[in-house]
Amino acid sequence: MKGARLMTCTAASHWGAINIFWLHFWLGKKSLSVALLAVAVGVYLLPSPIDPKPHVLKGPPPALEGPLAVNTRLQKGRRLFAGKLHGPESFTADEEGNVYTGTVDGKLWRIGPDDSLTLITHMGKNLPECGFSTDYEPLCGRPHGVRLDRHGQLIVADSYFGLHSVNPKTGDKTLLLANSQGADGVPFAFLNGLEISSQTGIIYFTDSSSRWGRRHVKLEVIELNSLGRLLSYDPQTGSVNVLLDSLYMPNGIVLSPDEHFLLLAETSIGRILRYWLKGPKAGTKEIVMDNMIGYPDNIRLSDHGTFLVGITTPRFRRFMPPFLDMIAPYPAVKRFLAKVIPLSGYNLLLPRHALVLELGLDGELVGTLHDPEGRLTRAVSDVFQHRGRTFLGSTDLPFLPVLEGWES
Repeated sequence: MKGARLMTCTAASHWGAINIFWLHFWLGKKSLSVALLAVAVGVYLLPSPIDPKPHVLKGPPPALEGPLAVNTRLQKGRRLFAGKLHGPESFTADEEGNVYTGTVDGKLWRIGPDDSLTLITHMGKNLPECGFSTDYEPLCGRPHGVRLDRHGQLIVADSYFGLHSVNPKTGDKTLLLANSQGADGVPFAFLNGLEISSQTGIIYFTDSSSRWGRRHVKLEVIELNSLGRLLSYDPQTGSVNVLLDSLYMPNGIVLSPDEHFLLLAETSIGRILRYWLKGPKAGTKEIVMDNMIGYPDNIRLSDHGTFLVGITTPRFRRFMPPFLDMIAPYPAVKRFLAKVIPLSGYNLLLPRHALVLELGLDGELVGTLHDPEGRLTRAVSDVFQHRGRTFLGSTDLPFLPVLEGWES
């Protein structure tokens, strides 16, 4: 009898312990649910840094066939200045064979014909954080487009400090047009592409956004706004004119050989425009290429009479549509992602596949160069040919990829 009572008490204690366990489990689960709900409500109520509009793309990316077929032409090169040049974005060259470029740490460099490397100047302050933290870019500067004018001076479009003229020998800088001055009452926020007319000396340049600076370029791409402009600056008179507005992240520009028109890359929607400077269509624009295989950056003339387009990020359809394609029509999704994903997190979504497009003077695609595994480089901002070499720019890679020849 005593044993039966003991067993009964033991069983009761056992079941009591189980009930207490499940009670704590239920309460813990409920508390977790309440906490998760509170976090979700808090994130929902947080203001989003972007204000996107729905956008429907023209269609899925084109297939990788014909001129777009994958090859390994971009793997046949080598890397220069590893650890010394960080993000050589764009290039120009003088008659002596020197090549000039600007890097993410705000510096301007000269590369000699013997591959010597010389610092010309700093566009902003020379701080230890320059090149390592985007928070310091407004202090350090970020030179994007670089070209030589008819007087041998470097013209630099710095994303933060505006248009400058720089003496390539002494490094002395002269401010031509400040971002704060802007045009038509709208300050510049993100100076980017640059081109100079050899006939008139007029400087053409792009302001990728009147809202987002370069350090927030990923938000600019996700938001998919049309706050960019194409402009011209006359160094003789100091006048600045808006040629086109309401552009989607206008980026690289290039003049045609006869300077009758220029091509302009709208990076965030994967499109290239032609803007007519002369002739019966002067002052008008037309689409040359749309729904592209990637997001175009700089456009340059090749040494054999074609246009070369650097693709900053390819747009491939594999197991699912490209990420930006999927979220383009859904502003609410974009607002949420901009609140919860740090800007550096989007780098995980970028494929390691470098791509260059070659276009005829009529804008038709005639060929491509690929590095499908990212062996030489994984992204291309500029494609500059000089004295038999092809320099491949990038926005942040710590080296300079160079092709020693050009395989047709």
